[in-house]
This record gives sequence, structure tokens and C-alpha cells, in this order.
Amino acid sequence: MTYRVLFVCMGNICRSPAAEAVLLHAARRLGLTVDVDSAGTIGIHAGELPDPRMRAAGKSRGYELTSIAREVTPRDLQPDVFDWVIAMDRENLDHLLRLAAQLPQPRRASPRIVLLSDFLDASWPRDVPDPYYGGPDGFERVLDMLETATPTILKSLTEATA
Repeated sequence: MTYRVLFVCMGNICRSPAAEAVLLHAARRLGLTVDVDSAGTIGIHAGELPDPRMRAAGKSRGYELTSIAREVTPRDLQPDVFDWVIAMDRENLDHLLRLAAQLPQPRRASPRIVLLSDFLDASWPRDVPDPYYGGPDGFERVLDMLETATPTILKSLTEATA
């Protein structure tokens, strides 16, 4: 079975492409087939590679961040596209829920639209902080959160679609 996941942040150059790379890496190690994509709630960076600082932080941990930024679309929220859509923070979650509410009624129930922090315990922040305007520690903190959440995401994904 192929599992389908979309990660969403604001500009799609830091948090969501990193989440895409971390999940793909973990899924491959486990022999799972997962289609992973990422998108932003705004298209300001559409067509760009991930932020060089996030690519460097990811590379230091063995991840290749090669996705090209794009803006999330209503099509992404239709049930035949992704099993899970995972927002990095509550602002992006609200955007996704508003977009999903505009879809025809039968399509609103799927995919599951959740926060990344739903896969973390209460010791972590509710929102994955955007490292864009900060220093190198912010990129490392994002990767720490993603690596911690990934096993629970994979477990939840395989249980929910079984």
C-alpha cells in the first residue's frame, strides 16, 4: 500500500520540505511506500529550492531537501490525493481548514488535516517554530521536532489506512 502525506508551512522553504525529507528517509528505512509532498499556504517562494540554511542543517543529518516550493491548492485537500495533510502551525492549519470548507460537502471529511504537534507529547511547543528569521539553532530545533514526530506519524498513517 502507498501512503500519501502532504506537509504544509507558510512559504514551503523551511519546515515543510524538511518534514518531507525526514519522513521519506524514515519510510525508506522501514520499507514503507510513502508519497510525500510539501506546500506553502502562500506562494511567495513558489519554484524555489528549500532555504539553504535548512538544506545545510538537513544534510548534516543525512537528509536531502530537493523539493521545489509550491502553494497548496484545493485539489490537495480532496480525498483521492493525500491521506494526511499535516500543518506546521495553527495559522497554517486554520488556512487549510478554511480552504477545505470551500470544497463540496462530501469532500470535507478527507484527508485528515492535523497539526504536526499532534504527533508529539506535551513537552514540545504546539507550533513548529518558523526558523526563517532566526539563527542556526532554529533549524536544528525544527529537525529535532520532525525526527521526534516521524515515528508516530508513520504509525498513525499505517493504522489509519489499514
